[in-house]
Amino acid sequence: MLVCPEAAVRETLDLPALVPAVEDALVRQARGEVERPERPHFPVGQGLEGEAPLGMGIAMPAYVHGAERYATKLVGVHEANPDRGLPTVNAVVALTDARTGLPEALLAGNALTNARTACIGALAVRAFAPDAATLGVIGAGAQARWQTRAAATVADLEDVRVYSPNTRAACAADLRGEGVPARAVESARAAVEGADAVVTATTATEPVFPPEALAPGALVVAVGAYTAETQELDPAVLEQAETVLADVPGEVAETGDLLATDLGVGDLAEFGAWLDGDRDPPAGRVVVDSVGSAVLDAAAGAFVYERAQEAGLGTDIGLWE
Repeated sequence: MLVCPEAAVRETLDLPALVPAVEDALVRQARGEVERPERPHFPVGQGLEGEAPLGMGIAMPAYVHGAERYATKLVGVHEANPDRGLPTVNAVVALTDARTGLPEALLAGNALTNARTACIGALAVRAFAPDAATLGVIGAGAQARWQTRAAATVADLEDVRVYSPNTRAACAADLRGEGVPARAVESARAAVEGADAVVTATTATEPVFPPEALAPGALVVAVGAYTAETQELDPAVLEQAETVLADVPGEVAETGDLLATDLGVGDLAEFGAWLDGDRDPPAGRVVVDSVGSAVLDAAAGAFVYERAQEAGLGTDIGLWE
């Protein structure tokens, strides 16, 4: 079994090359050419420091028909981790041979997850705001950075405005160091106002920007809300959109973003189906809301594994030797 630590995974990641792999996975998912069991979310840590849970565990299996291997991602979400100097979200991806059931690889999943999620934003910008010059980013963590990098691969960004209550300056400085024209701004309104595209990448439980600040034809990519308790978008953002797309409509409909509105799963178009067609982009506001899909982990995991093998990265371990 090949074990790839985070540094090895990062070496393999190339966003322009990964975007088509994620697009194919979304299209295959929309066509029903995948196996994607429901992913359980369960509280963890009760009894360690009291009766309250300390985090959430998530298991995410998936298989794309015809692929050499299937993927299972194990995720931990622990909101107190930044105080420990650790990422809020941690993950590993196990790849298993689809013919034999033998384990083939164990991949560090943090950068992998961030990169495949960022590709959703890149695909949305490419489809609905290819001429975007101004990007508003709400959030300043790892995913905010990855979303910005990915958007910059498909649009000639001239002004990236980053807002977060505490770490916006560091995020903007990091992005500038990578050649992205980013700057920290003092409010969510300042980040969003007049922006061609807006990305929200937070762990918020209530709306993160005022809806009236949003331009009528702006693209909104929301990637932070994944449970009924998490919410990034004001109901007006969704209810006033011409089109609302979701990577997994049934799951997006159960997030705080949608539960706060009068919209249901029937009001959501599947993003993969949209990518599978040849359509003109809507003239009005488009929202792409994402909860993530294990199918994307399977695609990104295969991408990383194959590149790691070619480059001689990682360590081979005999589990039963």
